[in-house]
Amino acid sequence: MEALQVRVVRSSDRTGWKTLFEGYRDFYGFEPSSDVVDRVWNWLIEPGHESCGIVAEIDGRVVGLANYRKFPRPSTGTVGVWLDDLFTEPTFRGRGIARALIAELDIVAAAEGCSVVRWITKDDNHRAQHLYDAIAQRTNWVVYDQVPGDDR
Repeated sequence: MEALQVRVVRSSDRTGWKTLFEGYRDFYGFEPSSDVVDRVWNWLIEPGHESCGIVAEIDGRVVGLANYRKFPRPSTGTVGVWLDDLFTEPTFRGRGIARALIAELDIVAAAEGCSVVRWITKDDNHRAQHLYDAIAQRTNWVVYDQVPGDDR
């Protein structure tokens, strides 16, 4: 296997990251939107923005991404790392790329004194859950979304 490197996203990664992020959005059924993709990219490369990104690279090719941010945990008085987006190029799956990206976030969280790395996935994303069950603890929390202005 080629050498896998996980590192902070750089401005020169835009093309590879964009392809992966569009694939991520398609996988989860989001409508294509160059505005969203551009906005998120700008967040990642803007110094001091709360959104951060790391990529997995093999032989100079970006083959995986993880977008994340820190979040306060008032109930524990700690700060965690929230993994917003994780995606691996489909032809590179099964090579440990997602595992390596999550391992890097674990290192980031530990170095910054964070208490947890947390993420969600769709209930039918069984392939990803197979990995997640092997490396993390599944929680019993149920997630709800409230759309502002929705008068249910």
